[in-house]
Amino acid sequence: MKPETMKTFGFYKPGAKEGAPDFEQIEQEKPTPAGHDLLIEVKAISGNPTDIRTRDGKREDDDSFTVVGRDVAGVVVATGEDSSLFKEGDEVFYAGATDRPGGQSDFHLVDERLVGRKPKNLDFPQAAALPLTSITAYEAFFDRLGLSKDAAENAGKSILIIGAAGGVGSIAVQIAKLAGLTVIGTASRSETVEWVKDHGADQTINHHEPFGPQLENLGLHGVDYIFCLNNVDDHMAEMANVILPQGKICSILPTEKPLDTALFSKSVTFVFELMFTRSLFQTADMVQQHSLLNELADWVEAGKIQSTVTKTLHPISVETLKEAYNQIQQGSTIGKVVLEGPFK
Repeated sequence: MKPETMKTFGFYKPGAKEGAPDFEQIEQEKPTPAGHDLLIEVKAISGNPTDIRTRDGKREDDDSFTVVGRDVAGVVVATGEDSSLFKEGDEVFYAGATDRPGGQSDFHLVDERLVGRKPKNLDFPQAAALPLTSITAYEAFFDRLGLSKDAAENAGKSILIIGAAGGVGSIAVQIAKLAGLTVIGTASRSETVEWVKDHGADQTINHHEPFGPQLENLGLHGVDYIFCLNNVDDHMAEMANVILPQGKICSILPTEKPLDTALFSKSVTFVFELMFTRSLFQTADMVQQHSLLNELADWVEAGKIQSTVTKTLHPISVETLKEAYNQIQQGSTIGKVVLEGPFK
């Protein structure tokens, strides 16, 4: 009997770094789930800068077919023998793992411990915009910075979110506000300032200008926390200047230069957040991503968090993938770009 196949989009060579990956479509055998895996019928995906970094990190002599797409919303169609969290027909959303193929295919295998139930009040594109950015912000705040989820405990504390209008920033502003923090987001254009404030920021400053004077104009002599979503080296001196003594800074990108020595004199905690750490190292608490996505679904259904999708493309094809990733490559995207099936 001939095996069942599925459409898959990916690239063989890294190609030019100035634009989108050189996507092409191939037919692959439809996989069968085993262990803790779920087989998902993919309904929508969203693009992320991490997919571009996967392309940029690929060697020229690597002829394998690389499939990206770390945000997925879809329907469970089969389960592995060890799975217990979901059943066939469940609608789910998740960000997957970097050491396995992404979700740019008709069907996708994913470990159920990384999967959450899709919010009932969102359609598939709206849901696909949330997982990677939400997991990143959630882990940064509650696991890395050690914030309390009790808003009363965070009363009077402030956070500066650098790059607040992007994918992670758009959800981070909402979660930080939900946690009771005074939220200052950075934005440099009138449309991004409006977007950041619409999503709950109390104030905005321009990340292209010195932070200190701008915060002083807002009546702030510094901030308790900083969440940096841009190149951390570009903002190191400004962050060291405005972080309060014994404050905490979290970055989602690695540093290439030494930390500013002013952080030492202030006893500042500097931490990193990579939402793929749990899946990459198969940590004992990997199921926490399942739990936090379910908590996120509760927040969405209660009207406390809104989807950050700003553009939806149809269908999922070589052309629409290139359009989405060209926009992401420009580095000025507000919110998230999502692609909705079918795959063509």
